[in-house]
Amino acid sequence: MSNTGVAAVEKVLSLLDCFQPGKESLSLAALAKTTGIPVTTVYRLMNSLERMSYVIRSDEGIYSPGHRLHYLGKLYEQSFSLSAMVEPTLRDLATATGASASYSVVERGRWLCLFRVDPVEGLRITRIPGDVRDFDNTPTSDVLRYWGLEEPVFDCAPALPIFKSGARNVHTAASALPVFGAGDQFLAALTLSGAASSLEAARTDGSSIARHVSAAMDLSRRLGASAALCERVYSQATSGSST
Repeated sequence: MSNTGVAAVEKVLSLLDCFQPGKESLSLAALAKTTGIPVTTVYRLMNSLERMSYVIRSDEGIYSPGHRLHYLGKLYEQSFSLSAMVEPTLRDLATATGASASYSVVERGRWLCLFRVDPVEGLRITRIPGDVRDFDNTPTSDVLRYWGLEEPVFDCAPALPIFKSGARNVHTAASALPVFGAGDQFLAALTLSGAASSLEAARTDGSSIARHVSAAMDLSRRLGASAALCERVYSQATSGSST
């Protein structure tokens, strides 16, 4: 049986994947260069996507995401009941700490930011829910790799929350905790990120740690983790940093 149809679908999806934060509008040449698909093929596929309202083409021939993508995204949100449990926690954390709060999972060996809430004021990290990235040296990656992939990131269980300043750049810092669910299975990393100066100060006086730990424990319990596991994991949280 031929897989031509599957290949064509994969090409279409790879074109849609080209649209990223900061790359919301792309030319045919840019789409072809990013995907490696010939320009003539890109042109035909983008015409089909435009007819179905998955992309919009400007008078100058520049493409951007169409309203059908927004519709599917909202449909996904409504069908994904996890958001009703996670997003209120993220909003409360962002409001209380002035940092961005995110919920990230392992997706095919990479890091997927599933939910994110930014503070009303302060430094915002340019990332939106749905972003996928390779693992790096940040606390979120450490949590996902250590608990999610069971990689030997640490010689022994790390002090929690895992905190690092300057892991991505000198101006930002982040603090991450694991979240567990039914059967005490690891689910995600709950992360606070923002300006290094603000997070370091909040960490020193302990104001952000208590809120962060409490949020991770409460979320884990509501997602089905046992009281025994939560007590064992989160009672060990300290103000010491992990390297």
